[in-house]
Amino acid sequence: MGAQWKAKGREAAANAKGKLFGRLAKDIMIAARGGADPQANSRLRLVLEQARKVSMPKDTVERAIKKGAGIGGESVQLDRVVYEGFAPHQVPVMVECLTDNLNRTASEIRVLFRKGQLGTSGSVAWDFDYLGMIEAEPTTAGADAEAAAIEAGAQDLEPGSEQGHTLFLTAPTDLDLVSRALPSHGFTVVSAKLGYKSKNPVDPTGWDAQKREEVEAFLGALDAHDDVQTVYAGLEG
Repeated sequence: MGAQWKAKGREAAANAKGKLFGRLAKDIMIAARGGADPQANSRLRLVLEQARKVSMPKDTVERAIKKGAGIGGESVQLDRVVYEGFAPHQVPVMVECLTDNLNRTASEIRVLFRKGQLGTSGSVAWDFDYLGMIEAEPTTAGADAEAAAIEAGAQDLEPGSEQGHTLFLTAPTDLDLVSRALPSHGFTVVSAKLGYKSKNPVDPTGWDAQKREEVEAFLGALDAHDDVQTVYAGLEG
């Protein structure tokens, strides 16, 4: 479907969870710039809900909020930057980063793209839609995803990455509105975020093992970088 690429063969579960917490902490810091009160800050509320679902430690969450909101002198400056380009075999990719050192990140991302092709701003973005992505699961048997999408105000839907889950797609400005509406239509929100979805994903059917390994190794190296939040690949499946 060309949405977020998920690495295969990750490290041990503890290391993977630590990386997830690190990425969520950065998301919380960025969101908290709009205010430390989640009731008045919809973006922060959505990120905190994701943190709660993965049992992120409360003190880690609170520290990230304070740093993002500049409370108690714990301010931290993070910049969001998106790199565009191609993985091997012309698979388009969007790489979303949060960094405290733009020069360092740019240099290191250039090195990682040596086995692919790093593009300029807009060179790949035209082939992606920037959308709200809400992964939700039915709370009752027989819940109608299509009806829920219409009633909640989603633009489209498709099967999610987990069995029984549905991915509801929204306009960026409607992410919070649809997330709040879905529970009243029989769906519990698992995650909600803004992201990129490929318009014309590459079909890997017919690729040999070497091609697959080259693309997976390239995407895996990007995903492992500390400043990379999310890798979106225009790749079906």
